[in-house]
Amino acid sequence: MADAAARGGITSVRTKIFYGLGSIAFGVKDNGFQTILLPFYNLVLHVPAHLVGLAILIALVFDAFLDPVVGHFSDNLNTRWGRRHPLMYASALPVAVSYLLLWNPPHWSPMALFYYLIVVAIVVRTFITFYEIPSSALVPELTTDYDERTSFIGYRIFFGWYGALVLSVLAFLYFMGPSPAPGSCKPAGQLHAEGYSLYGIVAAVVMFVAILVSAWGTHKFIPYFRKPEAEHRSIGQYFREMFASMSNRAFLILLAALIFFNLANGLVFALNFYVNTFFWKLNNGQIGILSMALFIAVAFGFAVALPMSKWLGKKVSAILMFGSGYLLSSTPLLLGLMGILPAQPSPMIVGILFVSAIIGSGLAIGSSVMVVSLTADIVEDSELQTGRRSEGLFFAGNSFMQKAASGLGLFVSGIILSAVGFPTAAMPCSVDPQIVRNFCIVYFVTVGVIYTIGFVFIAMFPISRQSHEDNLRKLAGDAGNLLADEPPGPMV
Repeated sequence: MADAAARGGITSVRTKIFYGLGSIAFGVKDNGFQTILLPFYNLVLHVPAHLVGLAILIALVFDAFLDPVVGHFSDNLNTRWGRRHPLMYASALPVAVSYLLLWNPPHWSPMALFYYLIVVAIVVRTFITFYEIPSSALVPELTTDYDERTSFIGYRIFFGWYGALVLSVLAFLYFMGPSPAPGSCKPAGQLHAEGYSLYGIVAAVVMFVAILVSAWGTHKFIPYFRKPEAEHRSIGQYFREMFASMSNRAFLILLAALIFFNLANGLVFALNFYVNTFFWKLNNGQIGILSMALFIAVAFGFAVALPMSKWLGKKVSAILMFGSGYLLSSTPLLLGLMGILPAQPSPMIVGILFVSAIIGSGLAIGSSVMVVSLTADIVEDSELQTGRRSEGLFFAGNSFMQKAASGLGLFVSGIILSAVGFPTAAMPCSVDPQIVRNFCIVYFVTVGVIYTIGFVFIAMFPISRQSHEDNLRKLAGDAGNLLADEPPGPMV
């Protein structure tokens, strides 16, 4: 009875909350890298934008090799604490320390800081991989249900966004310097270094606690998770198995879609800082208010994701929600470029951007729940082909494409800023308005084209609710046949 009760608790709200809390660490890291890392090193520390983007891109080369290796390693790790939890526990302190160093660099020259950024970015990405890949790979083990997986992913994305947003709002409203009056030529609060240092300290503590609490909260279910077969593999066999799993058609299609979605997301997150600061001329207090809109957006996306999945399925829901979310989010900038909305920091503009962020971002966040949940459904499809469970490997591929494409987005962001002649260490009142306008046009068109390509790929994804349930029935039948073929035990 106690064993049955423990198993029943696997899909409880309590378990989902503990599971989701761990994503705060990844959310904080991702938000920091995507939204304020480029302007911090570029506008505050005076490292040229293209070098900041290049530093992030170099760090991604290491991710290219590390993510699938960590995923496959966690699939085959065999300890008394299971396959995933030892790596999760071990990552907590290194993640916190390395993230702290990222936002508290030494007082070096811009070129020396470029090399410093490369090294620390690699270290941060390495240690977060040792947490995020095993943690995200728990979903297929926690449940095989098509909709429950969406629910687990929903909690994960919900907490990842909320953790990141709390730190973001605190940074803009409290950690950074006081906001100058609208239209003032004084440096905005987001251009002072001290606020970023305090942000790094608080973020490091939050990440450390989130990882440990999540790992502890799911620890008791370790006995019910799958265990890898105890066998010795050569290095060649190890990599052959890894590449065989990664050649799954559904996985390759999803990776292609993720490349373009996350590349566009990387551009949006990195360059929205510049759009808000130099096109709309908002100060850090107003940007902090806009960040608060995302609290409502995340709740909205979380609330609609599961009903949409049950109604239309994950693929159709993802396309509809992502497409409409992008259109709503980008409309204010389009109207501003057309001269319909005045490019000035008025309460009306802040209100329009606030409402647009709630609806547009909420739909996009709900869509991302679907896309990540599709990764879990690939596990059984691949198991039918290869005979192996590769949860860690598939979520490693998902994570790598998210990090790689968003990092590539940072690199492209730096190229765009350099290409339009955007000055380093600029203030809102000192940049040529034509440069700002050219930058916004290039940004708007580039993001729209990249998102459209992502929609094309996600439309090709082959696994539906019906095919997933068929895969589960086939696997259950194969397991039953294997049991039936076993010789009877000795008679007593």
